[in-house]
Amino acid sequence: MRIKARQRFDPRATYDVTGADGQKIGEIKKVFGASLLRSTYEMDWPGGSVTAREQNPVIALFRRLVGFIPYIGDFADFLPIPYHFQFLRDGEVIGHHRRRIGPWRDVYDIDLSGDPERRLDRRLVLAIAVGMDALQAR
Repeated sequence: MRIKARQRFDPRATYDVTGADGQKIGEIKKVFGASLLRSTYEMDWPGGSVTAREQNPVIALFRRLVGFIPYIGDFADFLPIPYHFQFLRDGEVIGHHRRRIGPWRDVYDIDLSGDPERRLDRRLVLAIAVGMDALQAR
């Protein structure tokens, strides 16, 4: 699959997600205003849309503020701060994306048990998991 930004720099960036055959799966959009407090993305595809939002607003705010601390801010990406997202459809939590910090690398767990009818395209979930890891410099 391929994730391609429509623009080079845009705080409300949109990324097109296509499959191996070049067919569009959907798109991922950064929700700029909501992301000021906690990172928020919108996933849209022909069957609907889902929001991916940082789970804990207090930790999200702390993660942002630690970047301003002299000397520590330069290494903030390496601090073991939890980085968990919720997948929401119509305000209801249908899944989670959680970061587990390992000794050599991070591991991300994705649980979509709140979507047993599989209305959310799993390929789009994998794309946003990879995209959030890259975009958030994790």
